[in-house]
Amino acid sequence: MHVQLLAITPKAVELIEFAARTCYRSADKSRPGSAEKFLPPLIARGHESPLEHATATFRISGCSRAMTHQLVRHRLMSVSQQSQRYVSEDNFEFVVPPSLSPDDLPEYRRDMETLRLMYAKWKKRGLKKEDARFVLPNACATDIVISANFREFRHIFKVRCSPHAQWEIRDACVAMLKTLNEHAPCIFGDLMKLAGR
Repeated sequence: MHVQLLAITPKAVELIEFAARTCYRSADKSRPGSAEKFLPPLIARGHESPLEHATATFRISGCSRAMTHQLVRHRLMSVSQQSQRYVSEDNFEFVVPPSLSPDDLPEYRRDMETLRLMYAKWKKRGLKKEDARFVLPNACATDIVISANFREFRHIFKVRCSPHAQWEIRDACVAMLKTLNEHAPCIFGDLMKLAGR
């Protein structure tokens, strides 16, 4: 799986500070570096609406459809995902769970090949890709592009970076958290404890 930042609001921290200070009519107190002191206490008090003014867009590639089915449940996020309706899965790649024993890997690969043959069989019998895909596994690798505002990313990270989250979505969300923390540590720094194993 690969997680790539495609876009982020320019000067996101400054924008959020300006929006937040508008609430308190304190824009005149903004100085270089003042956001790092002003925003964390605001976030700690639960005043997160100013975070909605900044957004980020990520591409997650080589992840499983099992993972994306979890991710798309976050409805305040925009999503574009590789289509199985229009894109052929004749040679689909698949994700191997790390819990799979190395001894079982050959059998797992054979099972994936069986599913590939089933997909080809149903297409050959005249089913469209949109119907032949019903035999495909959740392990099918896919690409997805997601966009969300910083407030929603904070919510996603609180839920999906938890040690109790499924391993694949946790890995993707930890990678996104680390990336956003590089750009806006005063917004995401308090969540970095979730990035530890």
